[in-house]
Amino acid sequence: MSKEMTLQEKKERVKDLRPIDDVFFEVLAEKKEVCEEILRTILEDPNLIVNEVITQSSERNIYGRSVRLDALCTLGNGTKCNIEVQRSDNDNHLKRARFNAASITVKESNPGDRFENVMDVYIVYISEFNFLNKGKTIYHIDKTIRETGDVVDDGSHEIFVNTVIDDGTDIADLMSCFTKKQVKNPKFPNLSNEVQRLKETEGGLSAVCEVMNNYIDEEKRIRIEKMIKKGYSTSEIADIYDMSVEEIKKIEASLLQKA
Repeated sequence: MSKEMTLQEKKERVKDLRPIDDVFFEVLAEKKEVCEEILRTILEDPNLIVNEVITQSSERNIYGRSVRLDALCTLGNGTKCNIEVQRSDNDNHLKRARFNAASITVKESNPGDRFENVMDVYIVYISEFNFLNKGKTIYHIDKTIRETGDVVDDGSHEIFVNTVIDDGTDIADLMSCFTKKQVKNPKFPNLSNEVQRLKETEGGLSAVCEVMNNYIDEEKRIRIEKMIKKGYSTSEIADIYDMSVEEIKKIEASLLQKA
């Protein structure tokens, strides 16, 4: 039978969370000033403005569960920029970034739009590993004409940043903050203050615990779906997870709709 985390256990777990962790970053990113500070540093644009941020659990998230977008920012010029944090090196990160960029482009466009009006999309991919292995803190992936080497701008921009390589830049300093449980860096006051608020105030802890509950529920749902696919009966699953048969049947029905 699954054991739910107590409130005190959640508070203890929050103390160990870092900005690179999905749960914590999602709450951090709700504050647009934090995203603005991150993007101004990584994109090296001190005048960049973030007008809106939509996180995965936000009620304004129109993408649902099918596309994982950690923090989709709308910039002052209308450009969309998704900030993604990644700790697990168990997938094709280049294709993941491409998929997310394509999903944003399709969702944010209307049938009949002229292609010249398709919005620019930035993917900022922050990882706890240096999967490109070229000794850099930041990598800009550009489309080029193979025959001439000229860069082609089609409005899609992919930037990969890692916490491994320290090249002495402000970007590397920011990445160092992403791996710390406590952030106190005067270069990044918005990030530093929000980390402190989320870990030391009742309101901050409640916000993190709420998102943590969403993650726990989602993980449980995924495990239940796997058991349904393996042929476990609804009563067996209900007994294992201390849930009603009706609740399991709702998940089963939802799974059939997705098939």
